[in-house]
Amino acid sequence: MIYDILFTFLLSISPLGEGRVGIPYGIINDLHPITAFVVGTVANLLVFPILFLLIKYSNKKLWNIHFYRKYVVKLARRSKRLMGNNIDKYGIWGLMVFVMIPLPGTGAYMGTIAASIFNIRRREAFIAVSIGVIISSIVIATGTHFSMLGIEMF
Repeated sequence: MIYDILFTFLLSISPLGEGRVGIPYGIINDLHPITAFVVGTVANLLVFPILFLLIKYSNKKLWNIHFYRKYVVKLARRSKRLMGNNIDKYGIWGLMVFVMIPLPGTGAYMGTIAASIFNIRRREAFIAVSIGVIISSIVIATGTHFSMLGIEMF
């Protein structure tokens, strides 16, 4: 059981799946849905402060390196293309909705990067990303739990 909790946490904090993979993993591997939800959500919420500080530090120290600057500019363009209209039109509410949608490429990682690119204040961005992560986690946990109940019926 401790391994399932650990893997749920690690999958939920990783950029490859976030809570969209970690929570279903926990529920499928017989963790209680609330336990999987809490572990996955907490791990996914940790993404913002860690990544936000990492972005600030990396930009300060590595901006003069051509490869780093080229990659950051490419990532910034992608983020602006995906979110630009929502952020410009709706502000932090657009950021929250973007993070909330449980699709690949729309999670805490991209939301944090977008908040950094669009110079959204740290506290407002944290609140928007956190609310988006919580709503997304609720949708994923509920859907996975009821899917598993439906599978068990047959």
